[in-house]
Amino acid sequence: MLGDATDRLAAAWESEDRVARLWAGDASLWSGADEADWLGWLRIVPEQSARLGSLQALQRDGAGQGFTHALLMGMGGSSLCPEALRSSFGRVAGAPDLLVLDSTDPAQVRAVDERLDYRRTLFIVSSKSGATLETGLFLRYFAERARQELGGHDGGRFMAITDPGSPLDSAAAADRFRFVRHGAPDIGGRFSALSDFGLAPAAVMGLDVARLLDRAEAMRSACLPSIPVRENPGAMLGLTLAAAARAGRDKVTFVISPQYRGFGAWLEQLLAESIGKDGVGLVPVDGEDTGAPDVYGDDRIFVHFRDRTSPDPGRDAAVSTLERAGHPVVRLDIADPYDLGAEFFRWEFATAVAGSVLGINPFDQPDVEASKVETRRLTAAYEAGSALPADEPLARDSLWALHADRTNAAALRSGGRRASVESLLAAHWDRTEAGDYLALLAYVEMSDAHAAALQRVRHALRAATCAATCVGFGPRLLHSTGQLHKGGPNRGVFLLITCADEQDATIPGRRYGFGTVKAAQARGDYQALADRGRRAVRLHVTGCLLNGLRRLADLAGQLGRR
Repeated sequence: MLGDATDRLAAAWESEDRVARLWAGDASLWSGADEADWLGWLRIVPEQSARLGSLQALQRDGAGQGFTHALLMGMGGSSLCPEALRSSFGRVAGAPDLLVLDSTDPAQVRAVDERLDYRRTLFIVSSKSGATLETGLFLRYFAERARQELGGHDGGRFMAITDPGSPLDSAAAADRFRFVRHGAPDIGGRFSALSDFGLAPAAVMGLDVARLLDRAEAMRSACLPSIPVRENPGAMLGLTLAAAARAGRDKVTFVISPQYRGFGAWLEQLLAESIGKDGVGLVPVDGEDTGAPDVYGDDRIFVHFRDRTSPDPGRDAAVSTLERAGHPVVRLDIADPYDLGAEFFRWEFATAVAGSVLGINPFDQPDVEASKVETRRLTAAYEAGSALPADEPLARDSLWALHADRTNAAALRSGGRRASVESLLAAHWDRTEAGDYLALLAYVEMSDAHAAALQRVRHALRAATCAATCVGFGPRLLHSTGQLHKGGPNRGVFLLITCADEQDATIPGRRYGFGTVKAAQARGDYQALADRGRRAVRLHVTGCLLNGLRRLADLAGQLGRR
């Protein structure tokens, strides 16, 4: 039983004083590498409370200057916390409306551009390293658009969030940005929600930052070494997740009340990038609709984030049904959006604990760089005058072209016979085995229509295979679940989806536009998966993208009827 396994872990942590060792930065709890250098998130809440006045001054300035919008440009840890806060709180009256851009899809870039009144927008450039490819390109694009709209450069409309001494820090000083907020060098990006990467945007969008920090401090205090392990909410969550993973229940499935669904994307990155490496992994499943018990395998653990203020009896009943059917359930109540301050800390602590039990370093990301290297190679070649390399498909028709590397192509073809795109896709999904997960990696615009079509695909595949399903939009997934896909257990069956962009968005000072960058990122992602022996194919939609996605959903729906 999972409860018994968790109790045994709790007893070991209690007897060996491991919570105190974690707070003391004992790297031997993990891999004995540099873990102690990345524990600044344990101290950041009281440090932020001590400098609360500067965050409040930032908030007053944003409101006082008449900004109606704030555009945050970032990736991964720089964008997912602000997005979770914006989606949970909504727009705060009298404060700028926060928009988040973390996609190089040209349609997405243009859609954001069209929403802005440049005279009343604050531009927030957020990058821990200060050298993130996508963020640098966003800055190039919107700085030039601001020059065009305003008749000249105005650094007073820009703000940077970055680590001290980074390239962005230097550029912001040279261009006289309105504000520069510094992150903590001893906090990794995905653990940075309660640093300025999360709290500076929270201040700009008008949140009560003191209240967020109060909730975070209450959770932090509950996780201190003086608290018995079985009463420590962060430690017990981490031990439960680790015990579940050891028992084969490594698909952590979030059931989240609608108001807080944006929090799921932040959690997805935290777990996937922290625990997915060295052949080990917790697979976060965000966005699946809750189904009947018979659509799930025995590899699930459910985490129910329940809105205590506005509970949903139907969702509560569905979760109880899953529990009665033998699936473990973790229940976490949220009183109001400010409880996210507590949840950020709880989950960071739990992730550190789970990493310790599973024997991995939760603070590095060894498999993230491979796709970035390939992207840089392709874009550099394009800049030098070369087109992206030709990529001959396995099969094509009037709407789709299916691509695969040699190994995956051989696995899909029977006796060397050429087949249709649809039959090859069906053969690909047929490779799914018990305990696997199916991932749709869509390098397309994150529109409601596209998301709805992909939801149809995932639920049809779940019904046909009982496998956990993940949906990610590229390139943001490279900074989120990409580490898990490449470095975690080889249990993923991947379908990358790319498309022909109707119109590109030009990047100032570059020969290529955002569409070329996105295409190079998708190619690089696929190559990194293939190099690691992952079961992966790439479906390129050559015609209408929405029609292509809807046809894909129809095909997935036919699997269960074969």
